[in-house]
Amino acid sequence: MLTLNGSRLSSFCDRATRRSFLQIGGLFLGGMTLPRLLHAEQSPRTSEGRSSASRHRGVIMIYMPGGPPHQDMYDLKPEAPVDVRGEFDPIATSVPGIEICELMPRLAQRMERFSIIRSLVGSDGAHASTLCVTGAPYGNKVQGGAPHFGSHVSAVQGQTHRAVPAVADLSEIMQHTPYNIGGPGFLGSAHQPFRPDGETRANMLLHEGLTQRMDDRRALLTSFDQFRRETDARRTLGGLETQVEQALDVLTSSRVMEALDLDREDPKVRASYGKDDEKILPYSYLGYRALVSRFLVARRLIEAGVRCVTVSFADFDWHGANFAHGRKVLPVFDQAITALVDDLHDRGLSDDVSVVAWGEFGRTPRINPAAGRDHWPQVSCALLAGGGMKTGQVIGSTNRLGEAAQTRPVHYGEVLATLYHNLGIDIDTATVRDPSGRPRYLIDGHRPIPELIG
Repeated sequence: MLTLNGSRLSSFCDRATRRSFLQIGGLFLGGMTLPRLLHAEQSPRTSEGRSSASRHRGVIMIYMPGGPPHQDMYDLKPEAPVDVRGEFDPIATSVPGIEICELMPRLAQRMERFSIIRSLVGSDGAHASTLCVTGAPYGNKVQGGAPHFGSHVSAVQGQTHRAVPAVADLSEIMQHTPYNIGGPGFLGSAHQPFRPDGETRANMLLHEGLTQRMDDRRALLTSFDQFRRETDARRTLGGLETQVEQALDVLTSSRVMEALDLDREDPKVRASYGKDDEKILPYSYLGYRALVSRFLVARRLIEAGVRCVTVSFADFDWHGANFAHGRKVLPVFDQAITALVDDLHDRGLSDDVSVVAWGEFGRTPRINPAAGRDHWPQVSCALLAGGGMKTGQVIGSTNRLGEAAQTRPVHYGEVLATLYHNLGIDIDTATVRDPSGRPRYLIDGHRPIPELIG
C-alpha cells in the first residue's frame, strides 16, 4: 500500500509547503516496511544492484514441528522388543549398509545424495522451533531475542539483489505458538524474514493504475527531496536519494512475485513434488498441513536471490496413532524432499544450496498404550543434503533401543555451524552487534561437522 495523508500546512520562511504525513509502507519485503528499508544497512553492490557475486549459496530448512520419530524414519530397531521396534520394517538403500523406513523408498533409492544424523543431541525439551531456527534454547534470556539464523545471514552477508530479501519464511502460522518460526530478535526489523502471505502478498500485486501512481510518487519524492535540500530537514534526512531509489526498486521488482508464481514452473517438475495435503491429520486445520508446494517455492526463492528459506511441514506430535499417521505423512515427505534435492541437482545447485530437515526432539523408544510415542529430548535425527557436503553416509548411532546417542553425538549447534560454513561464513570471525553494541558470534561453542565438510 502506498499512502499519502494530510493536508497543506503552514509554510516555512522560504514559503515552501509540506505535507503533514508522508508514508510509503504496507509492503513488507524481507520484513521491512519501506521506511525501515531506507535505513537498512547496505551491502556492496554492482551498478545493476546485485552483489558482486553472480551466484550465491543458500539454505533451505524444513522444520518438522512436534518431533519426528527417529526410530520410525532413519534409525529402525528391528531386533528390539515389540513395544519398541514398532510396525515399520527397514529397507536397503542405494548405499550399502544403510537402511531406512520402508515408507520412504524414494529416499532409499537416492541415499547417495543425503546424509543422516542418527545421534542428534542438545534438545532443551521445548516443544518449539527455537532451537532449530536460532540455535538458542526456548525462553532464552538474550536481550531482544535470539535471531533467526537467516537474519544472522542477512546481517552478515546482506542481500544478493536490492529487490530481494535475504531471508524468507514459508512456514505455516500454527496454533501452538512456540512452533512458529522466530524473527530477527535483537537484529531488528531490517532483517525480519519475509513472509509472502496475506496482506504482504496483496501489497506486492501491481493493480490497475498503480504504475502511473508509482510514477507520480517518484515525482513527489523528487519534489520532496528538493524541498529537503532547501530546509533544515536536509540535516536529518541525509542520504535519502539512493535509499529511496532502492525502496522503489523493491516495489516495482517482479523477481519475488515471479518466484512465488508456481504457474511459471514446468508442470512435470511441479508434479514431481506431489500434491499438497491439507487434511493429512485430524488437526491440520490448525496450521499443520503438509504443503509440499512450499518446498518448490523455496527452491524458486533461492534462485531468485533469497539466501535462506524456512518451511514447516505437517506436525509429528504423535502421542497417539503414531503408525497410522506415519503411513500418511512419511510417503508425502519422502516424495517432496527427494524431489527438492533432485531438482537442485538437475539445476546445478546441489553444491550451492544446503537442505536440512529436522525437528525439536525425538520420540520415546517405548510405544505408549495409545499406539503413540511421547516426547524424547535425549536424542533425535536430521536429514541433510546439498551444500557441497559429503553425502551417502550415516553419522552417529544410538543404543539398542534408540534411547541415547551411542557413538558420535552431534549437537544442534554443530548443524547450524555447518550451514553457516556452507554459506561461506567464517564462524570464527563473523559477528553481529547486540542491543548493547557488543559483538556476538553467530553460534557459540560449536564447530562445523567434519564428517560433512571434510
